[in-house]
Amino acid sequence: MKTRITELLGIEHPIIQGGMHFVGLAELAAAVSNAGGLGIITALTQATPELLAKEIARCRDMTDKPFGVNLTFLPAFAKPPYPEYIRAIIEGGVKVVETAGRNPESVMPYLKAAGIKVIHKCTSVRHSLKAEAIGCDAVSVDGFECGGHPGEDDVPNFILLPRAAEELKIPFVASGGMADGRSLVAALVLGAEGMNMGTRFIATKEAPVHDNVKQAIVAASELDTRLIMRGLRNTERVLNNSGVERVLAIEREKGAALTIADLYGQVAGIYPKVMRDGDMEAGAWSCGMVAGLIHDVPSVKELIDRIMREADTLINQRLAGIVRA
Repeated sequence: MKTRITELLGIEHPIIQGGMHFVGLAELAAAVSNAGGLGIITALTQATPELLAKEIARCRDMTDKPFGVNLTFLPAFAKPPYPEYIRAIIEGGVKVVETAGRNPESVMPYLKAAGIKVIHKCTSVRHSLKAEAIGCDAVSVDGFECGGHPGEDDVPNFILLPRAAEELKIPFVASGGMADGRSLVAALVLGAEGMNMGTRFIATKEAPVHDNVKQAIVAASELDTRLIMRGLRNTERVLNNSGVERVLAIEREKGAALTIADLYGQVAGIYPKVMRDGDMEAGAWSCGMVAGLIHDVPSVKELIDRIMREADTLINQRLAGIVRA
C-alpha cells in the first residue's frame, strides 16, 4: 500500500508504532520496522542521553529498516536534558522523530538541519496547523479515544480526522482507537495517510513488558479506562485499577484545590512497577479505549500482516462489492 506517509518515511505499510513509556524499546521498534511499519524508540524511557544512544545502536543492530525516536516535551517533575537527547538522536543517524507535548518549534532547526523528518502528535486541528506552520513534515492526529494524553477538547476521531483533512496540507496519520484493518481503512477514508498504534502494539509477543500487562489489555473492554488529572488540564487516559481509584479519590477530595503535588506519590515511578514487575495495581498507566478491540497477543509481524490482509479484503471485496451493487 502506497500513501504519502509510506513515501515520506520509506516504509512498506502505513503503520507507525507510537512512542510509549517503558514499552518503546529496541525489541519492539525493530520488530515493527522489520514487519514493514515504522518502529519508535521512546527517548525519555532511557534515563540519560547516553543510554538513549546505546538503545538506538541496539535497535540498529536488530533492523536495517527505518525506525524513529519519540521525544515528548511535557510538564515534568525534573526537566530532562533535551539538547543532549537531541544530540544522541542526530549522532545515532535517526531520520524520523515523533515529537509530542509542548510545541517543538525551538528544536526544529536542529532536527531539520540533520535531515530528520518530524511527526508531531496533536490532539486538535489548531495544534496540527501550528505544527504544519513550524515545518513539521507530518502530524499524528490523536483522537479522544487514545491512551495517554488526549488533550482537553474531547473530540473523537470520527470528527477530528475529517476536520484535519479539510485543513492540513501535510500528511497525517490517525492515532487513538487504531487496532486492525478496519481501523486502517476507516482512517484512510476519513483523510489520513495511515495509522499510529500504541495500546495494540503493547499486546504483542515482542513488546518488552510483563505478560500481566498484555493479559490485562486482552481482558479489558472499551469501558475499562478512566480519565485522570482532568482538573490539572493534563488529562490522561489510563486502564482502571485500584491505584487509579486512589488517584480519582484524591481528585474528588481536593476538588478545585488539586495540585500535581497531591498526586505525585500515585503517579511518579509507576511504569517500572507495571511494565517490568507486572504489578497491575501499582497505579496509573496509559491505555486506550481500543483495548476493547484487542483479543490476542500475536507477534508484530502476524499483527501487521493481518491488518494489511484485512484492509485489502475490505477495500477490494466488501466496499468494492457495495459500490458495484
